[in-house]
Amino acid sequence: MIVGVIQASSQTNKNNILFDAVKEYATGHEVINFGCFPDDIIKYSYIEISIEIGILLASKAVDFVVTGCSSGQGMMLACNNMPGVICGYAPTPKDAYLFAQINNGNAISLPLGEEYTYSGSENCKKTVEMLFYESFGQGYPKDQSARKISDAKLLKSVKEKSQVDFITLLERLDDNLITKVLQKKNVVDHVLNNGTDIATINWIKQHI
Repeated sequence: MIVGVIQASSQTNKNNILFDAVKEYATGHEVINFGCFPDDIIKYSYIEISIEIGILLASKAVDFVVTGCSSGQGMMLACNNMPGVICGYAPTPKDAYLFAQINNGNAISLPLGEEYTYSGSENCKKTVEMLFYESFGQGYPKDQSARKISDAKLLKSVKEKSQVDFITLLERLDDNLITKVLQKKNVVDHVLNNGTDIATINWIKQHI
């Protein structure tokens, strides 16, 4: 699994904490840090980063994304606007574990500005640890795992039927917003070099 780390510019001082925790606990997986970084010239809101996350996942350039913003909830809501993205909200280690095992989504948002201050970095690390504690999607509690796995599949099916495809969404967005999103070079380069969804890759090539 390829795991991307990316958070809003409002929390650039938490990027190293988040990235280091994912590297430590997502053992056996490739982890890529997309920022946002303190020295970035262009600053990105949680809404803009959610589109970056949508592009990364739709292109299949990554399999899972660990993200966040000040509250964590704004990023979660914005990510869930993206077709194909099922993003959880994990303020605690228990929430992270239950999301991974029950909901089996492809992104998770952490409240980096609330509980994950410098003194709360251990909580951040423990939350990431429990996210990757077991293979995703095994169901919980274990004696109800079959029903939980079935419900997660149904959730993804309902979401797919209720939303437009990702290219249609991109075509409907404001041109200035798309221009800014495509200026995040490390995301675009990774998608073009590693993505496997031809439609998404071709769309990006036509707009850069």
